[in-house]
Amino acid sequence: MREYLLTLCVTIAVTYLLTGPVRKFAIAVGAMPEIRARDVHREPTPRLGGIAMFGGLCAGLLVADHLQNLNGVFELSNEPRALLSGAALIWLVGVLDDKFELDALIKLGAQMISAGVMCMQGLTILWIPVPWIGTVALTPWQGNLLTVALVVITINAVNFVDGLDGLAAGMVCIATCAFFLYAYRIWFGYGIEAAAPATLFAAILMGMCLGFLPHNMHPARIFMGDSGSMLIGLVLAAAAISITGQVDPDAMALFAGGERNATHAMLPVFIPLILPLTIIAIPMTDLILAIVRRTWKGQSPFAADRGHLHHRLLELGHSHSRAVLIMYFWSGLIAFGAVAYSVHSASMWIVLAIAALSAVGLLLLLLPRFTPRTPQWAEKLVPPRYRHAERAAEAALQDDLTVEPEPARPIAAGVSGVNGATAIGPRSRFPDRRKAGSSR
Repeated sequence: MREYLLTLCVTIAVTYLLTGPVRKFAIAVGAMPEIRARDVHREPTPRLGGIAMFGGLCAGLLVADHLQNLNGVFELSNEPRALLSGAALIWLVGVLDDKFELDALIKLGAQMISAGVMCMQGLTILWIPVPWIGTVALTPWQGNLLTVALVVITINAVNFVDGLDGLAAGMVCIATCAFFLYAYRIWFGYGIEAAAPATLFAAILMGMCLGFLPHNMHPARIFMGDSGSMLIGLVLAAAAISITGQVDPDAMALFAGGERNATHAMLPVFIPLILPLTIIAIPMTDLILAIVRRTWKGQSPFAADRGHLHHRLLELGHSHSRAVLIMYFWSGLIAFGAVAYSVHSASMWIVLAIAALSAVGLLLLLLPRFTPRTPQWAEKLVPPRYRHAERAAEAALQDDLTVEPEPARPIAAGVSGVNGATAIGPRSRFPDRRKAGSSR
């Protein structure tokens, strides 16, 4: 576990430290598209955050290769090299799309090629464990086609949900944390070395998301763009393929009481092969609803609109931050609920706890305008919107009386704002002295 934690910390640090310079680079090259009708943010914000995330991926793999207990993953398996090859290709296409807005079919073709590159290097599905039946072996063509389909579905599901600040990175991080616990249990608890690559991929993916989140939380200073969303989608799919298509259920038969029981015990990880519900249930639901909605209207399934789940939460009256937290809640409930059920599938308490938490989630959806208030002793620790109105006004007035105003200084040309909105052009050095009623 210490090696995984070290790899996680290195990935977080590298991703976090690279994001600042990448933001400046994105502003310099003009990777700041204009505000679109479906966008939620109000200021042009730089993209290309996937560059920092790819740097974190490379750093995590490099550190793991030099650790004694993780070096065997690279010696006994070609999966890390397969992941890096596919990730580099999809990342490069994402960078070009963030700058030049590539066609959707070009990106779809690149996703299929990236999945094919991983298949050629051994990261593919060899068999499908079917619950209560056993292991069903696949031919090379069947395994490759199923692998490509899973990778494309996962990439687009994560890409579709990337619509609010911190939403995609946070949801993938929560789901990957649950996936890491499950993979580590198979690797350490059952002693199956074939689960080590999936455990490593999950740890690195968590580090990529955690390192990028501080820069991407509302209000976001930088977006991950397609270079980041497609990258983390591919890494997530690779982890699911590694643990479901490479781990033989026969190896668990001695511990689970037979092949059929072992297959049943691994049920929460089989689902990502068919419909990735346990890992990316919310993005997958959003993807299916978007395709149905656009096709019903006679539009292309790749046409952009404002009908995603996060857009609907905002329309209900939820704030930006609360909509993101609600999506976090449902993602964690589904992912960790599946892991808990896989550990104690015969326990009724697991089912009751999931049902109770689901009721809490539905209640949160029905209270969009409810603003929680904190006790007086804790009001200095929370944002002003969570304080009582009277005390918040008194605090603001006291701050105005005690803090002396700074002398006005001219604004230099080219100075950027909070989200880099003014980086697209120089500001005027002189204020506008026109009267409010004048037309010129």
